[in-house]
Amino acid sequence: MNYFSEQGFTFTETIEKIKAKYGENIKILSHKSVMVGGFLGLFKKEGVQIDGYISQDPFQKKDPKFEEEKEKIIQAAKGNNTINEVLKVINEIKDKLDDAPSQNEQTHESISKVEKILQKNDFSFSYISYIVEKIKKNIALDDLNNFNFILKKVREWIRETINIYPDKPPLAIPRIFVLVGPTGVGKTTTIAKLAAINAHGAKPLSVRIITIDDYRIGAKEQIKRYGEIMSVPVVSAESYNQLRKSIALFSHDVDLILIDTFGNSPLDYKNIAEMREMLDACGSTAEFHLAISAITKGSDIIEIMQQFESFKYDSIIVTKLDETWRAGNIISALYEMRKPVSYITTGQMIPDIKYAMEELFLEHLSEFNTVS
Repeated sequence: MNYFSEQGFTFTETIEKIKAKYGENIKILSHKSVMVGGFLGLFKKEGVQIDGYISQDPFQKKDPKFEEEKEKIIQAAKGNNTINEVLKVINEIKDKLDDAPSQNEQTHESISKVEKILQKNDFSFSYISYIVEKIKKNIALDDLNNFNFILKKVREWIRETINIYPDKPPLAIPRIFVLVGPTGVGKTTTIAKLAAINAHGAKPLSVRIITIDDYRIGAKEQIKRYGEIMSVPVVSAESYNQLRKSIALFSHDVDLILIDTFGNSPLDYKNIAEMREMLDACGSTAEFHLAISAITKGSDIIEIMQQFESFKYDSIIVTKLDETWRAGNIISALYEMRKPVSYITTGQMIPDIKYAMEELFLEHLSEFNTVS
């Protein structure tokens, strides 16, 4: 089996390089971000390395001397040879066929086009493989030439992989909603948006905000300013005991307590652990939700999800979906990590938050929205 390893500045560029070198029958084993290019070790840019192998056709073609071997069987049957001799010749031919080198499998043009569209939309390699296998198993050979039909089916399958967090009654009153996540994803703005739709929605709730973000300059002032605009009281807590007392203070006359947390790098294990200990003050009925920006690289999304697993978060809140037209990265990660999505934010304005729907993701996929 022939293996390859190629580097390039983008996924598409690297795939094209591989196909130009090895043909269409490539299979991806793994990929990773690497630094490529540059001169004398300087001016390198972030790129991708793709490792894989050349696929082989599982269906063996005839040995070049197949007709000659077939003639041996015919002659053996015509002569005085016993049945055992005939079987011996057959087994010899079978052994030759088993040992014959297989031919490269032919990928249908429609499947190749689907792969390119999924790659363009930043879907992960494993997700693309999943969709390709669905096509091979569920679409008849005669239908492979109907590309619009295939694209419509793929759109349906993508929709099926998006798991929406159920809008269910809270486990306890007040409902304690904790939002965690890395720096720069818009957690504080998202908390303000959640406060707005709950305090001023069709069925207004009594809402309070507690911020434990004492690290970012101006963070407390920002959330308090939001609170004043929405007429939602905001308090800050800097320790486990302060957080526990603040929650106890609101527990008798409040419907919803929103907890705004400070951002963490997914690689900063110490701060994540310390924040997790502090948030234990929220109690066993608290809901944890992880905020992830839709413009984050797919591999980084997986890393973030894994590093925040200690919070046992209930759902993902996708922020900044309005800033991309290629949502394959977030769809792939949600599916691969088997995590539901609860809310989506789509802008800087406070009301710009929606309860998650599959269609909101599908609207952010290039070439799928023209399918009739």
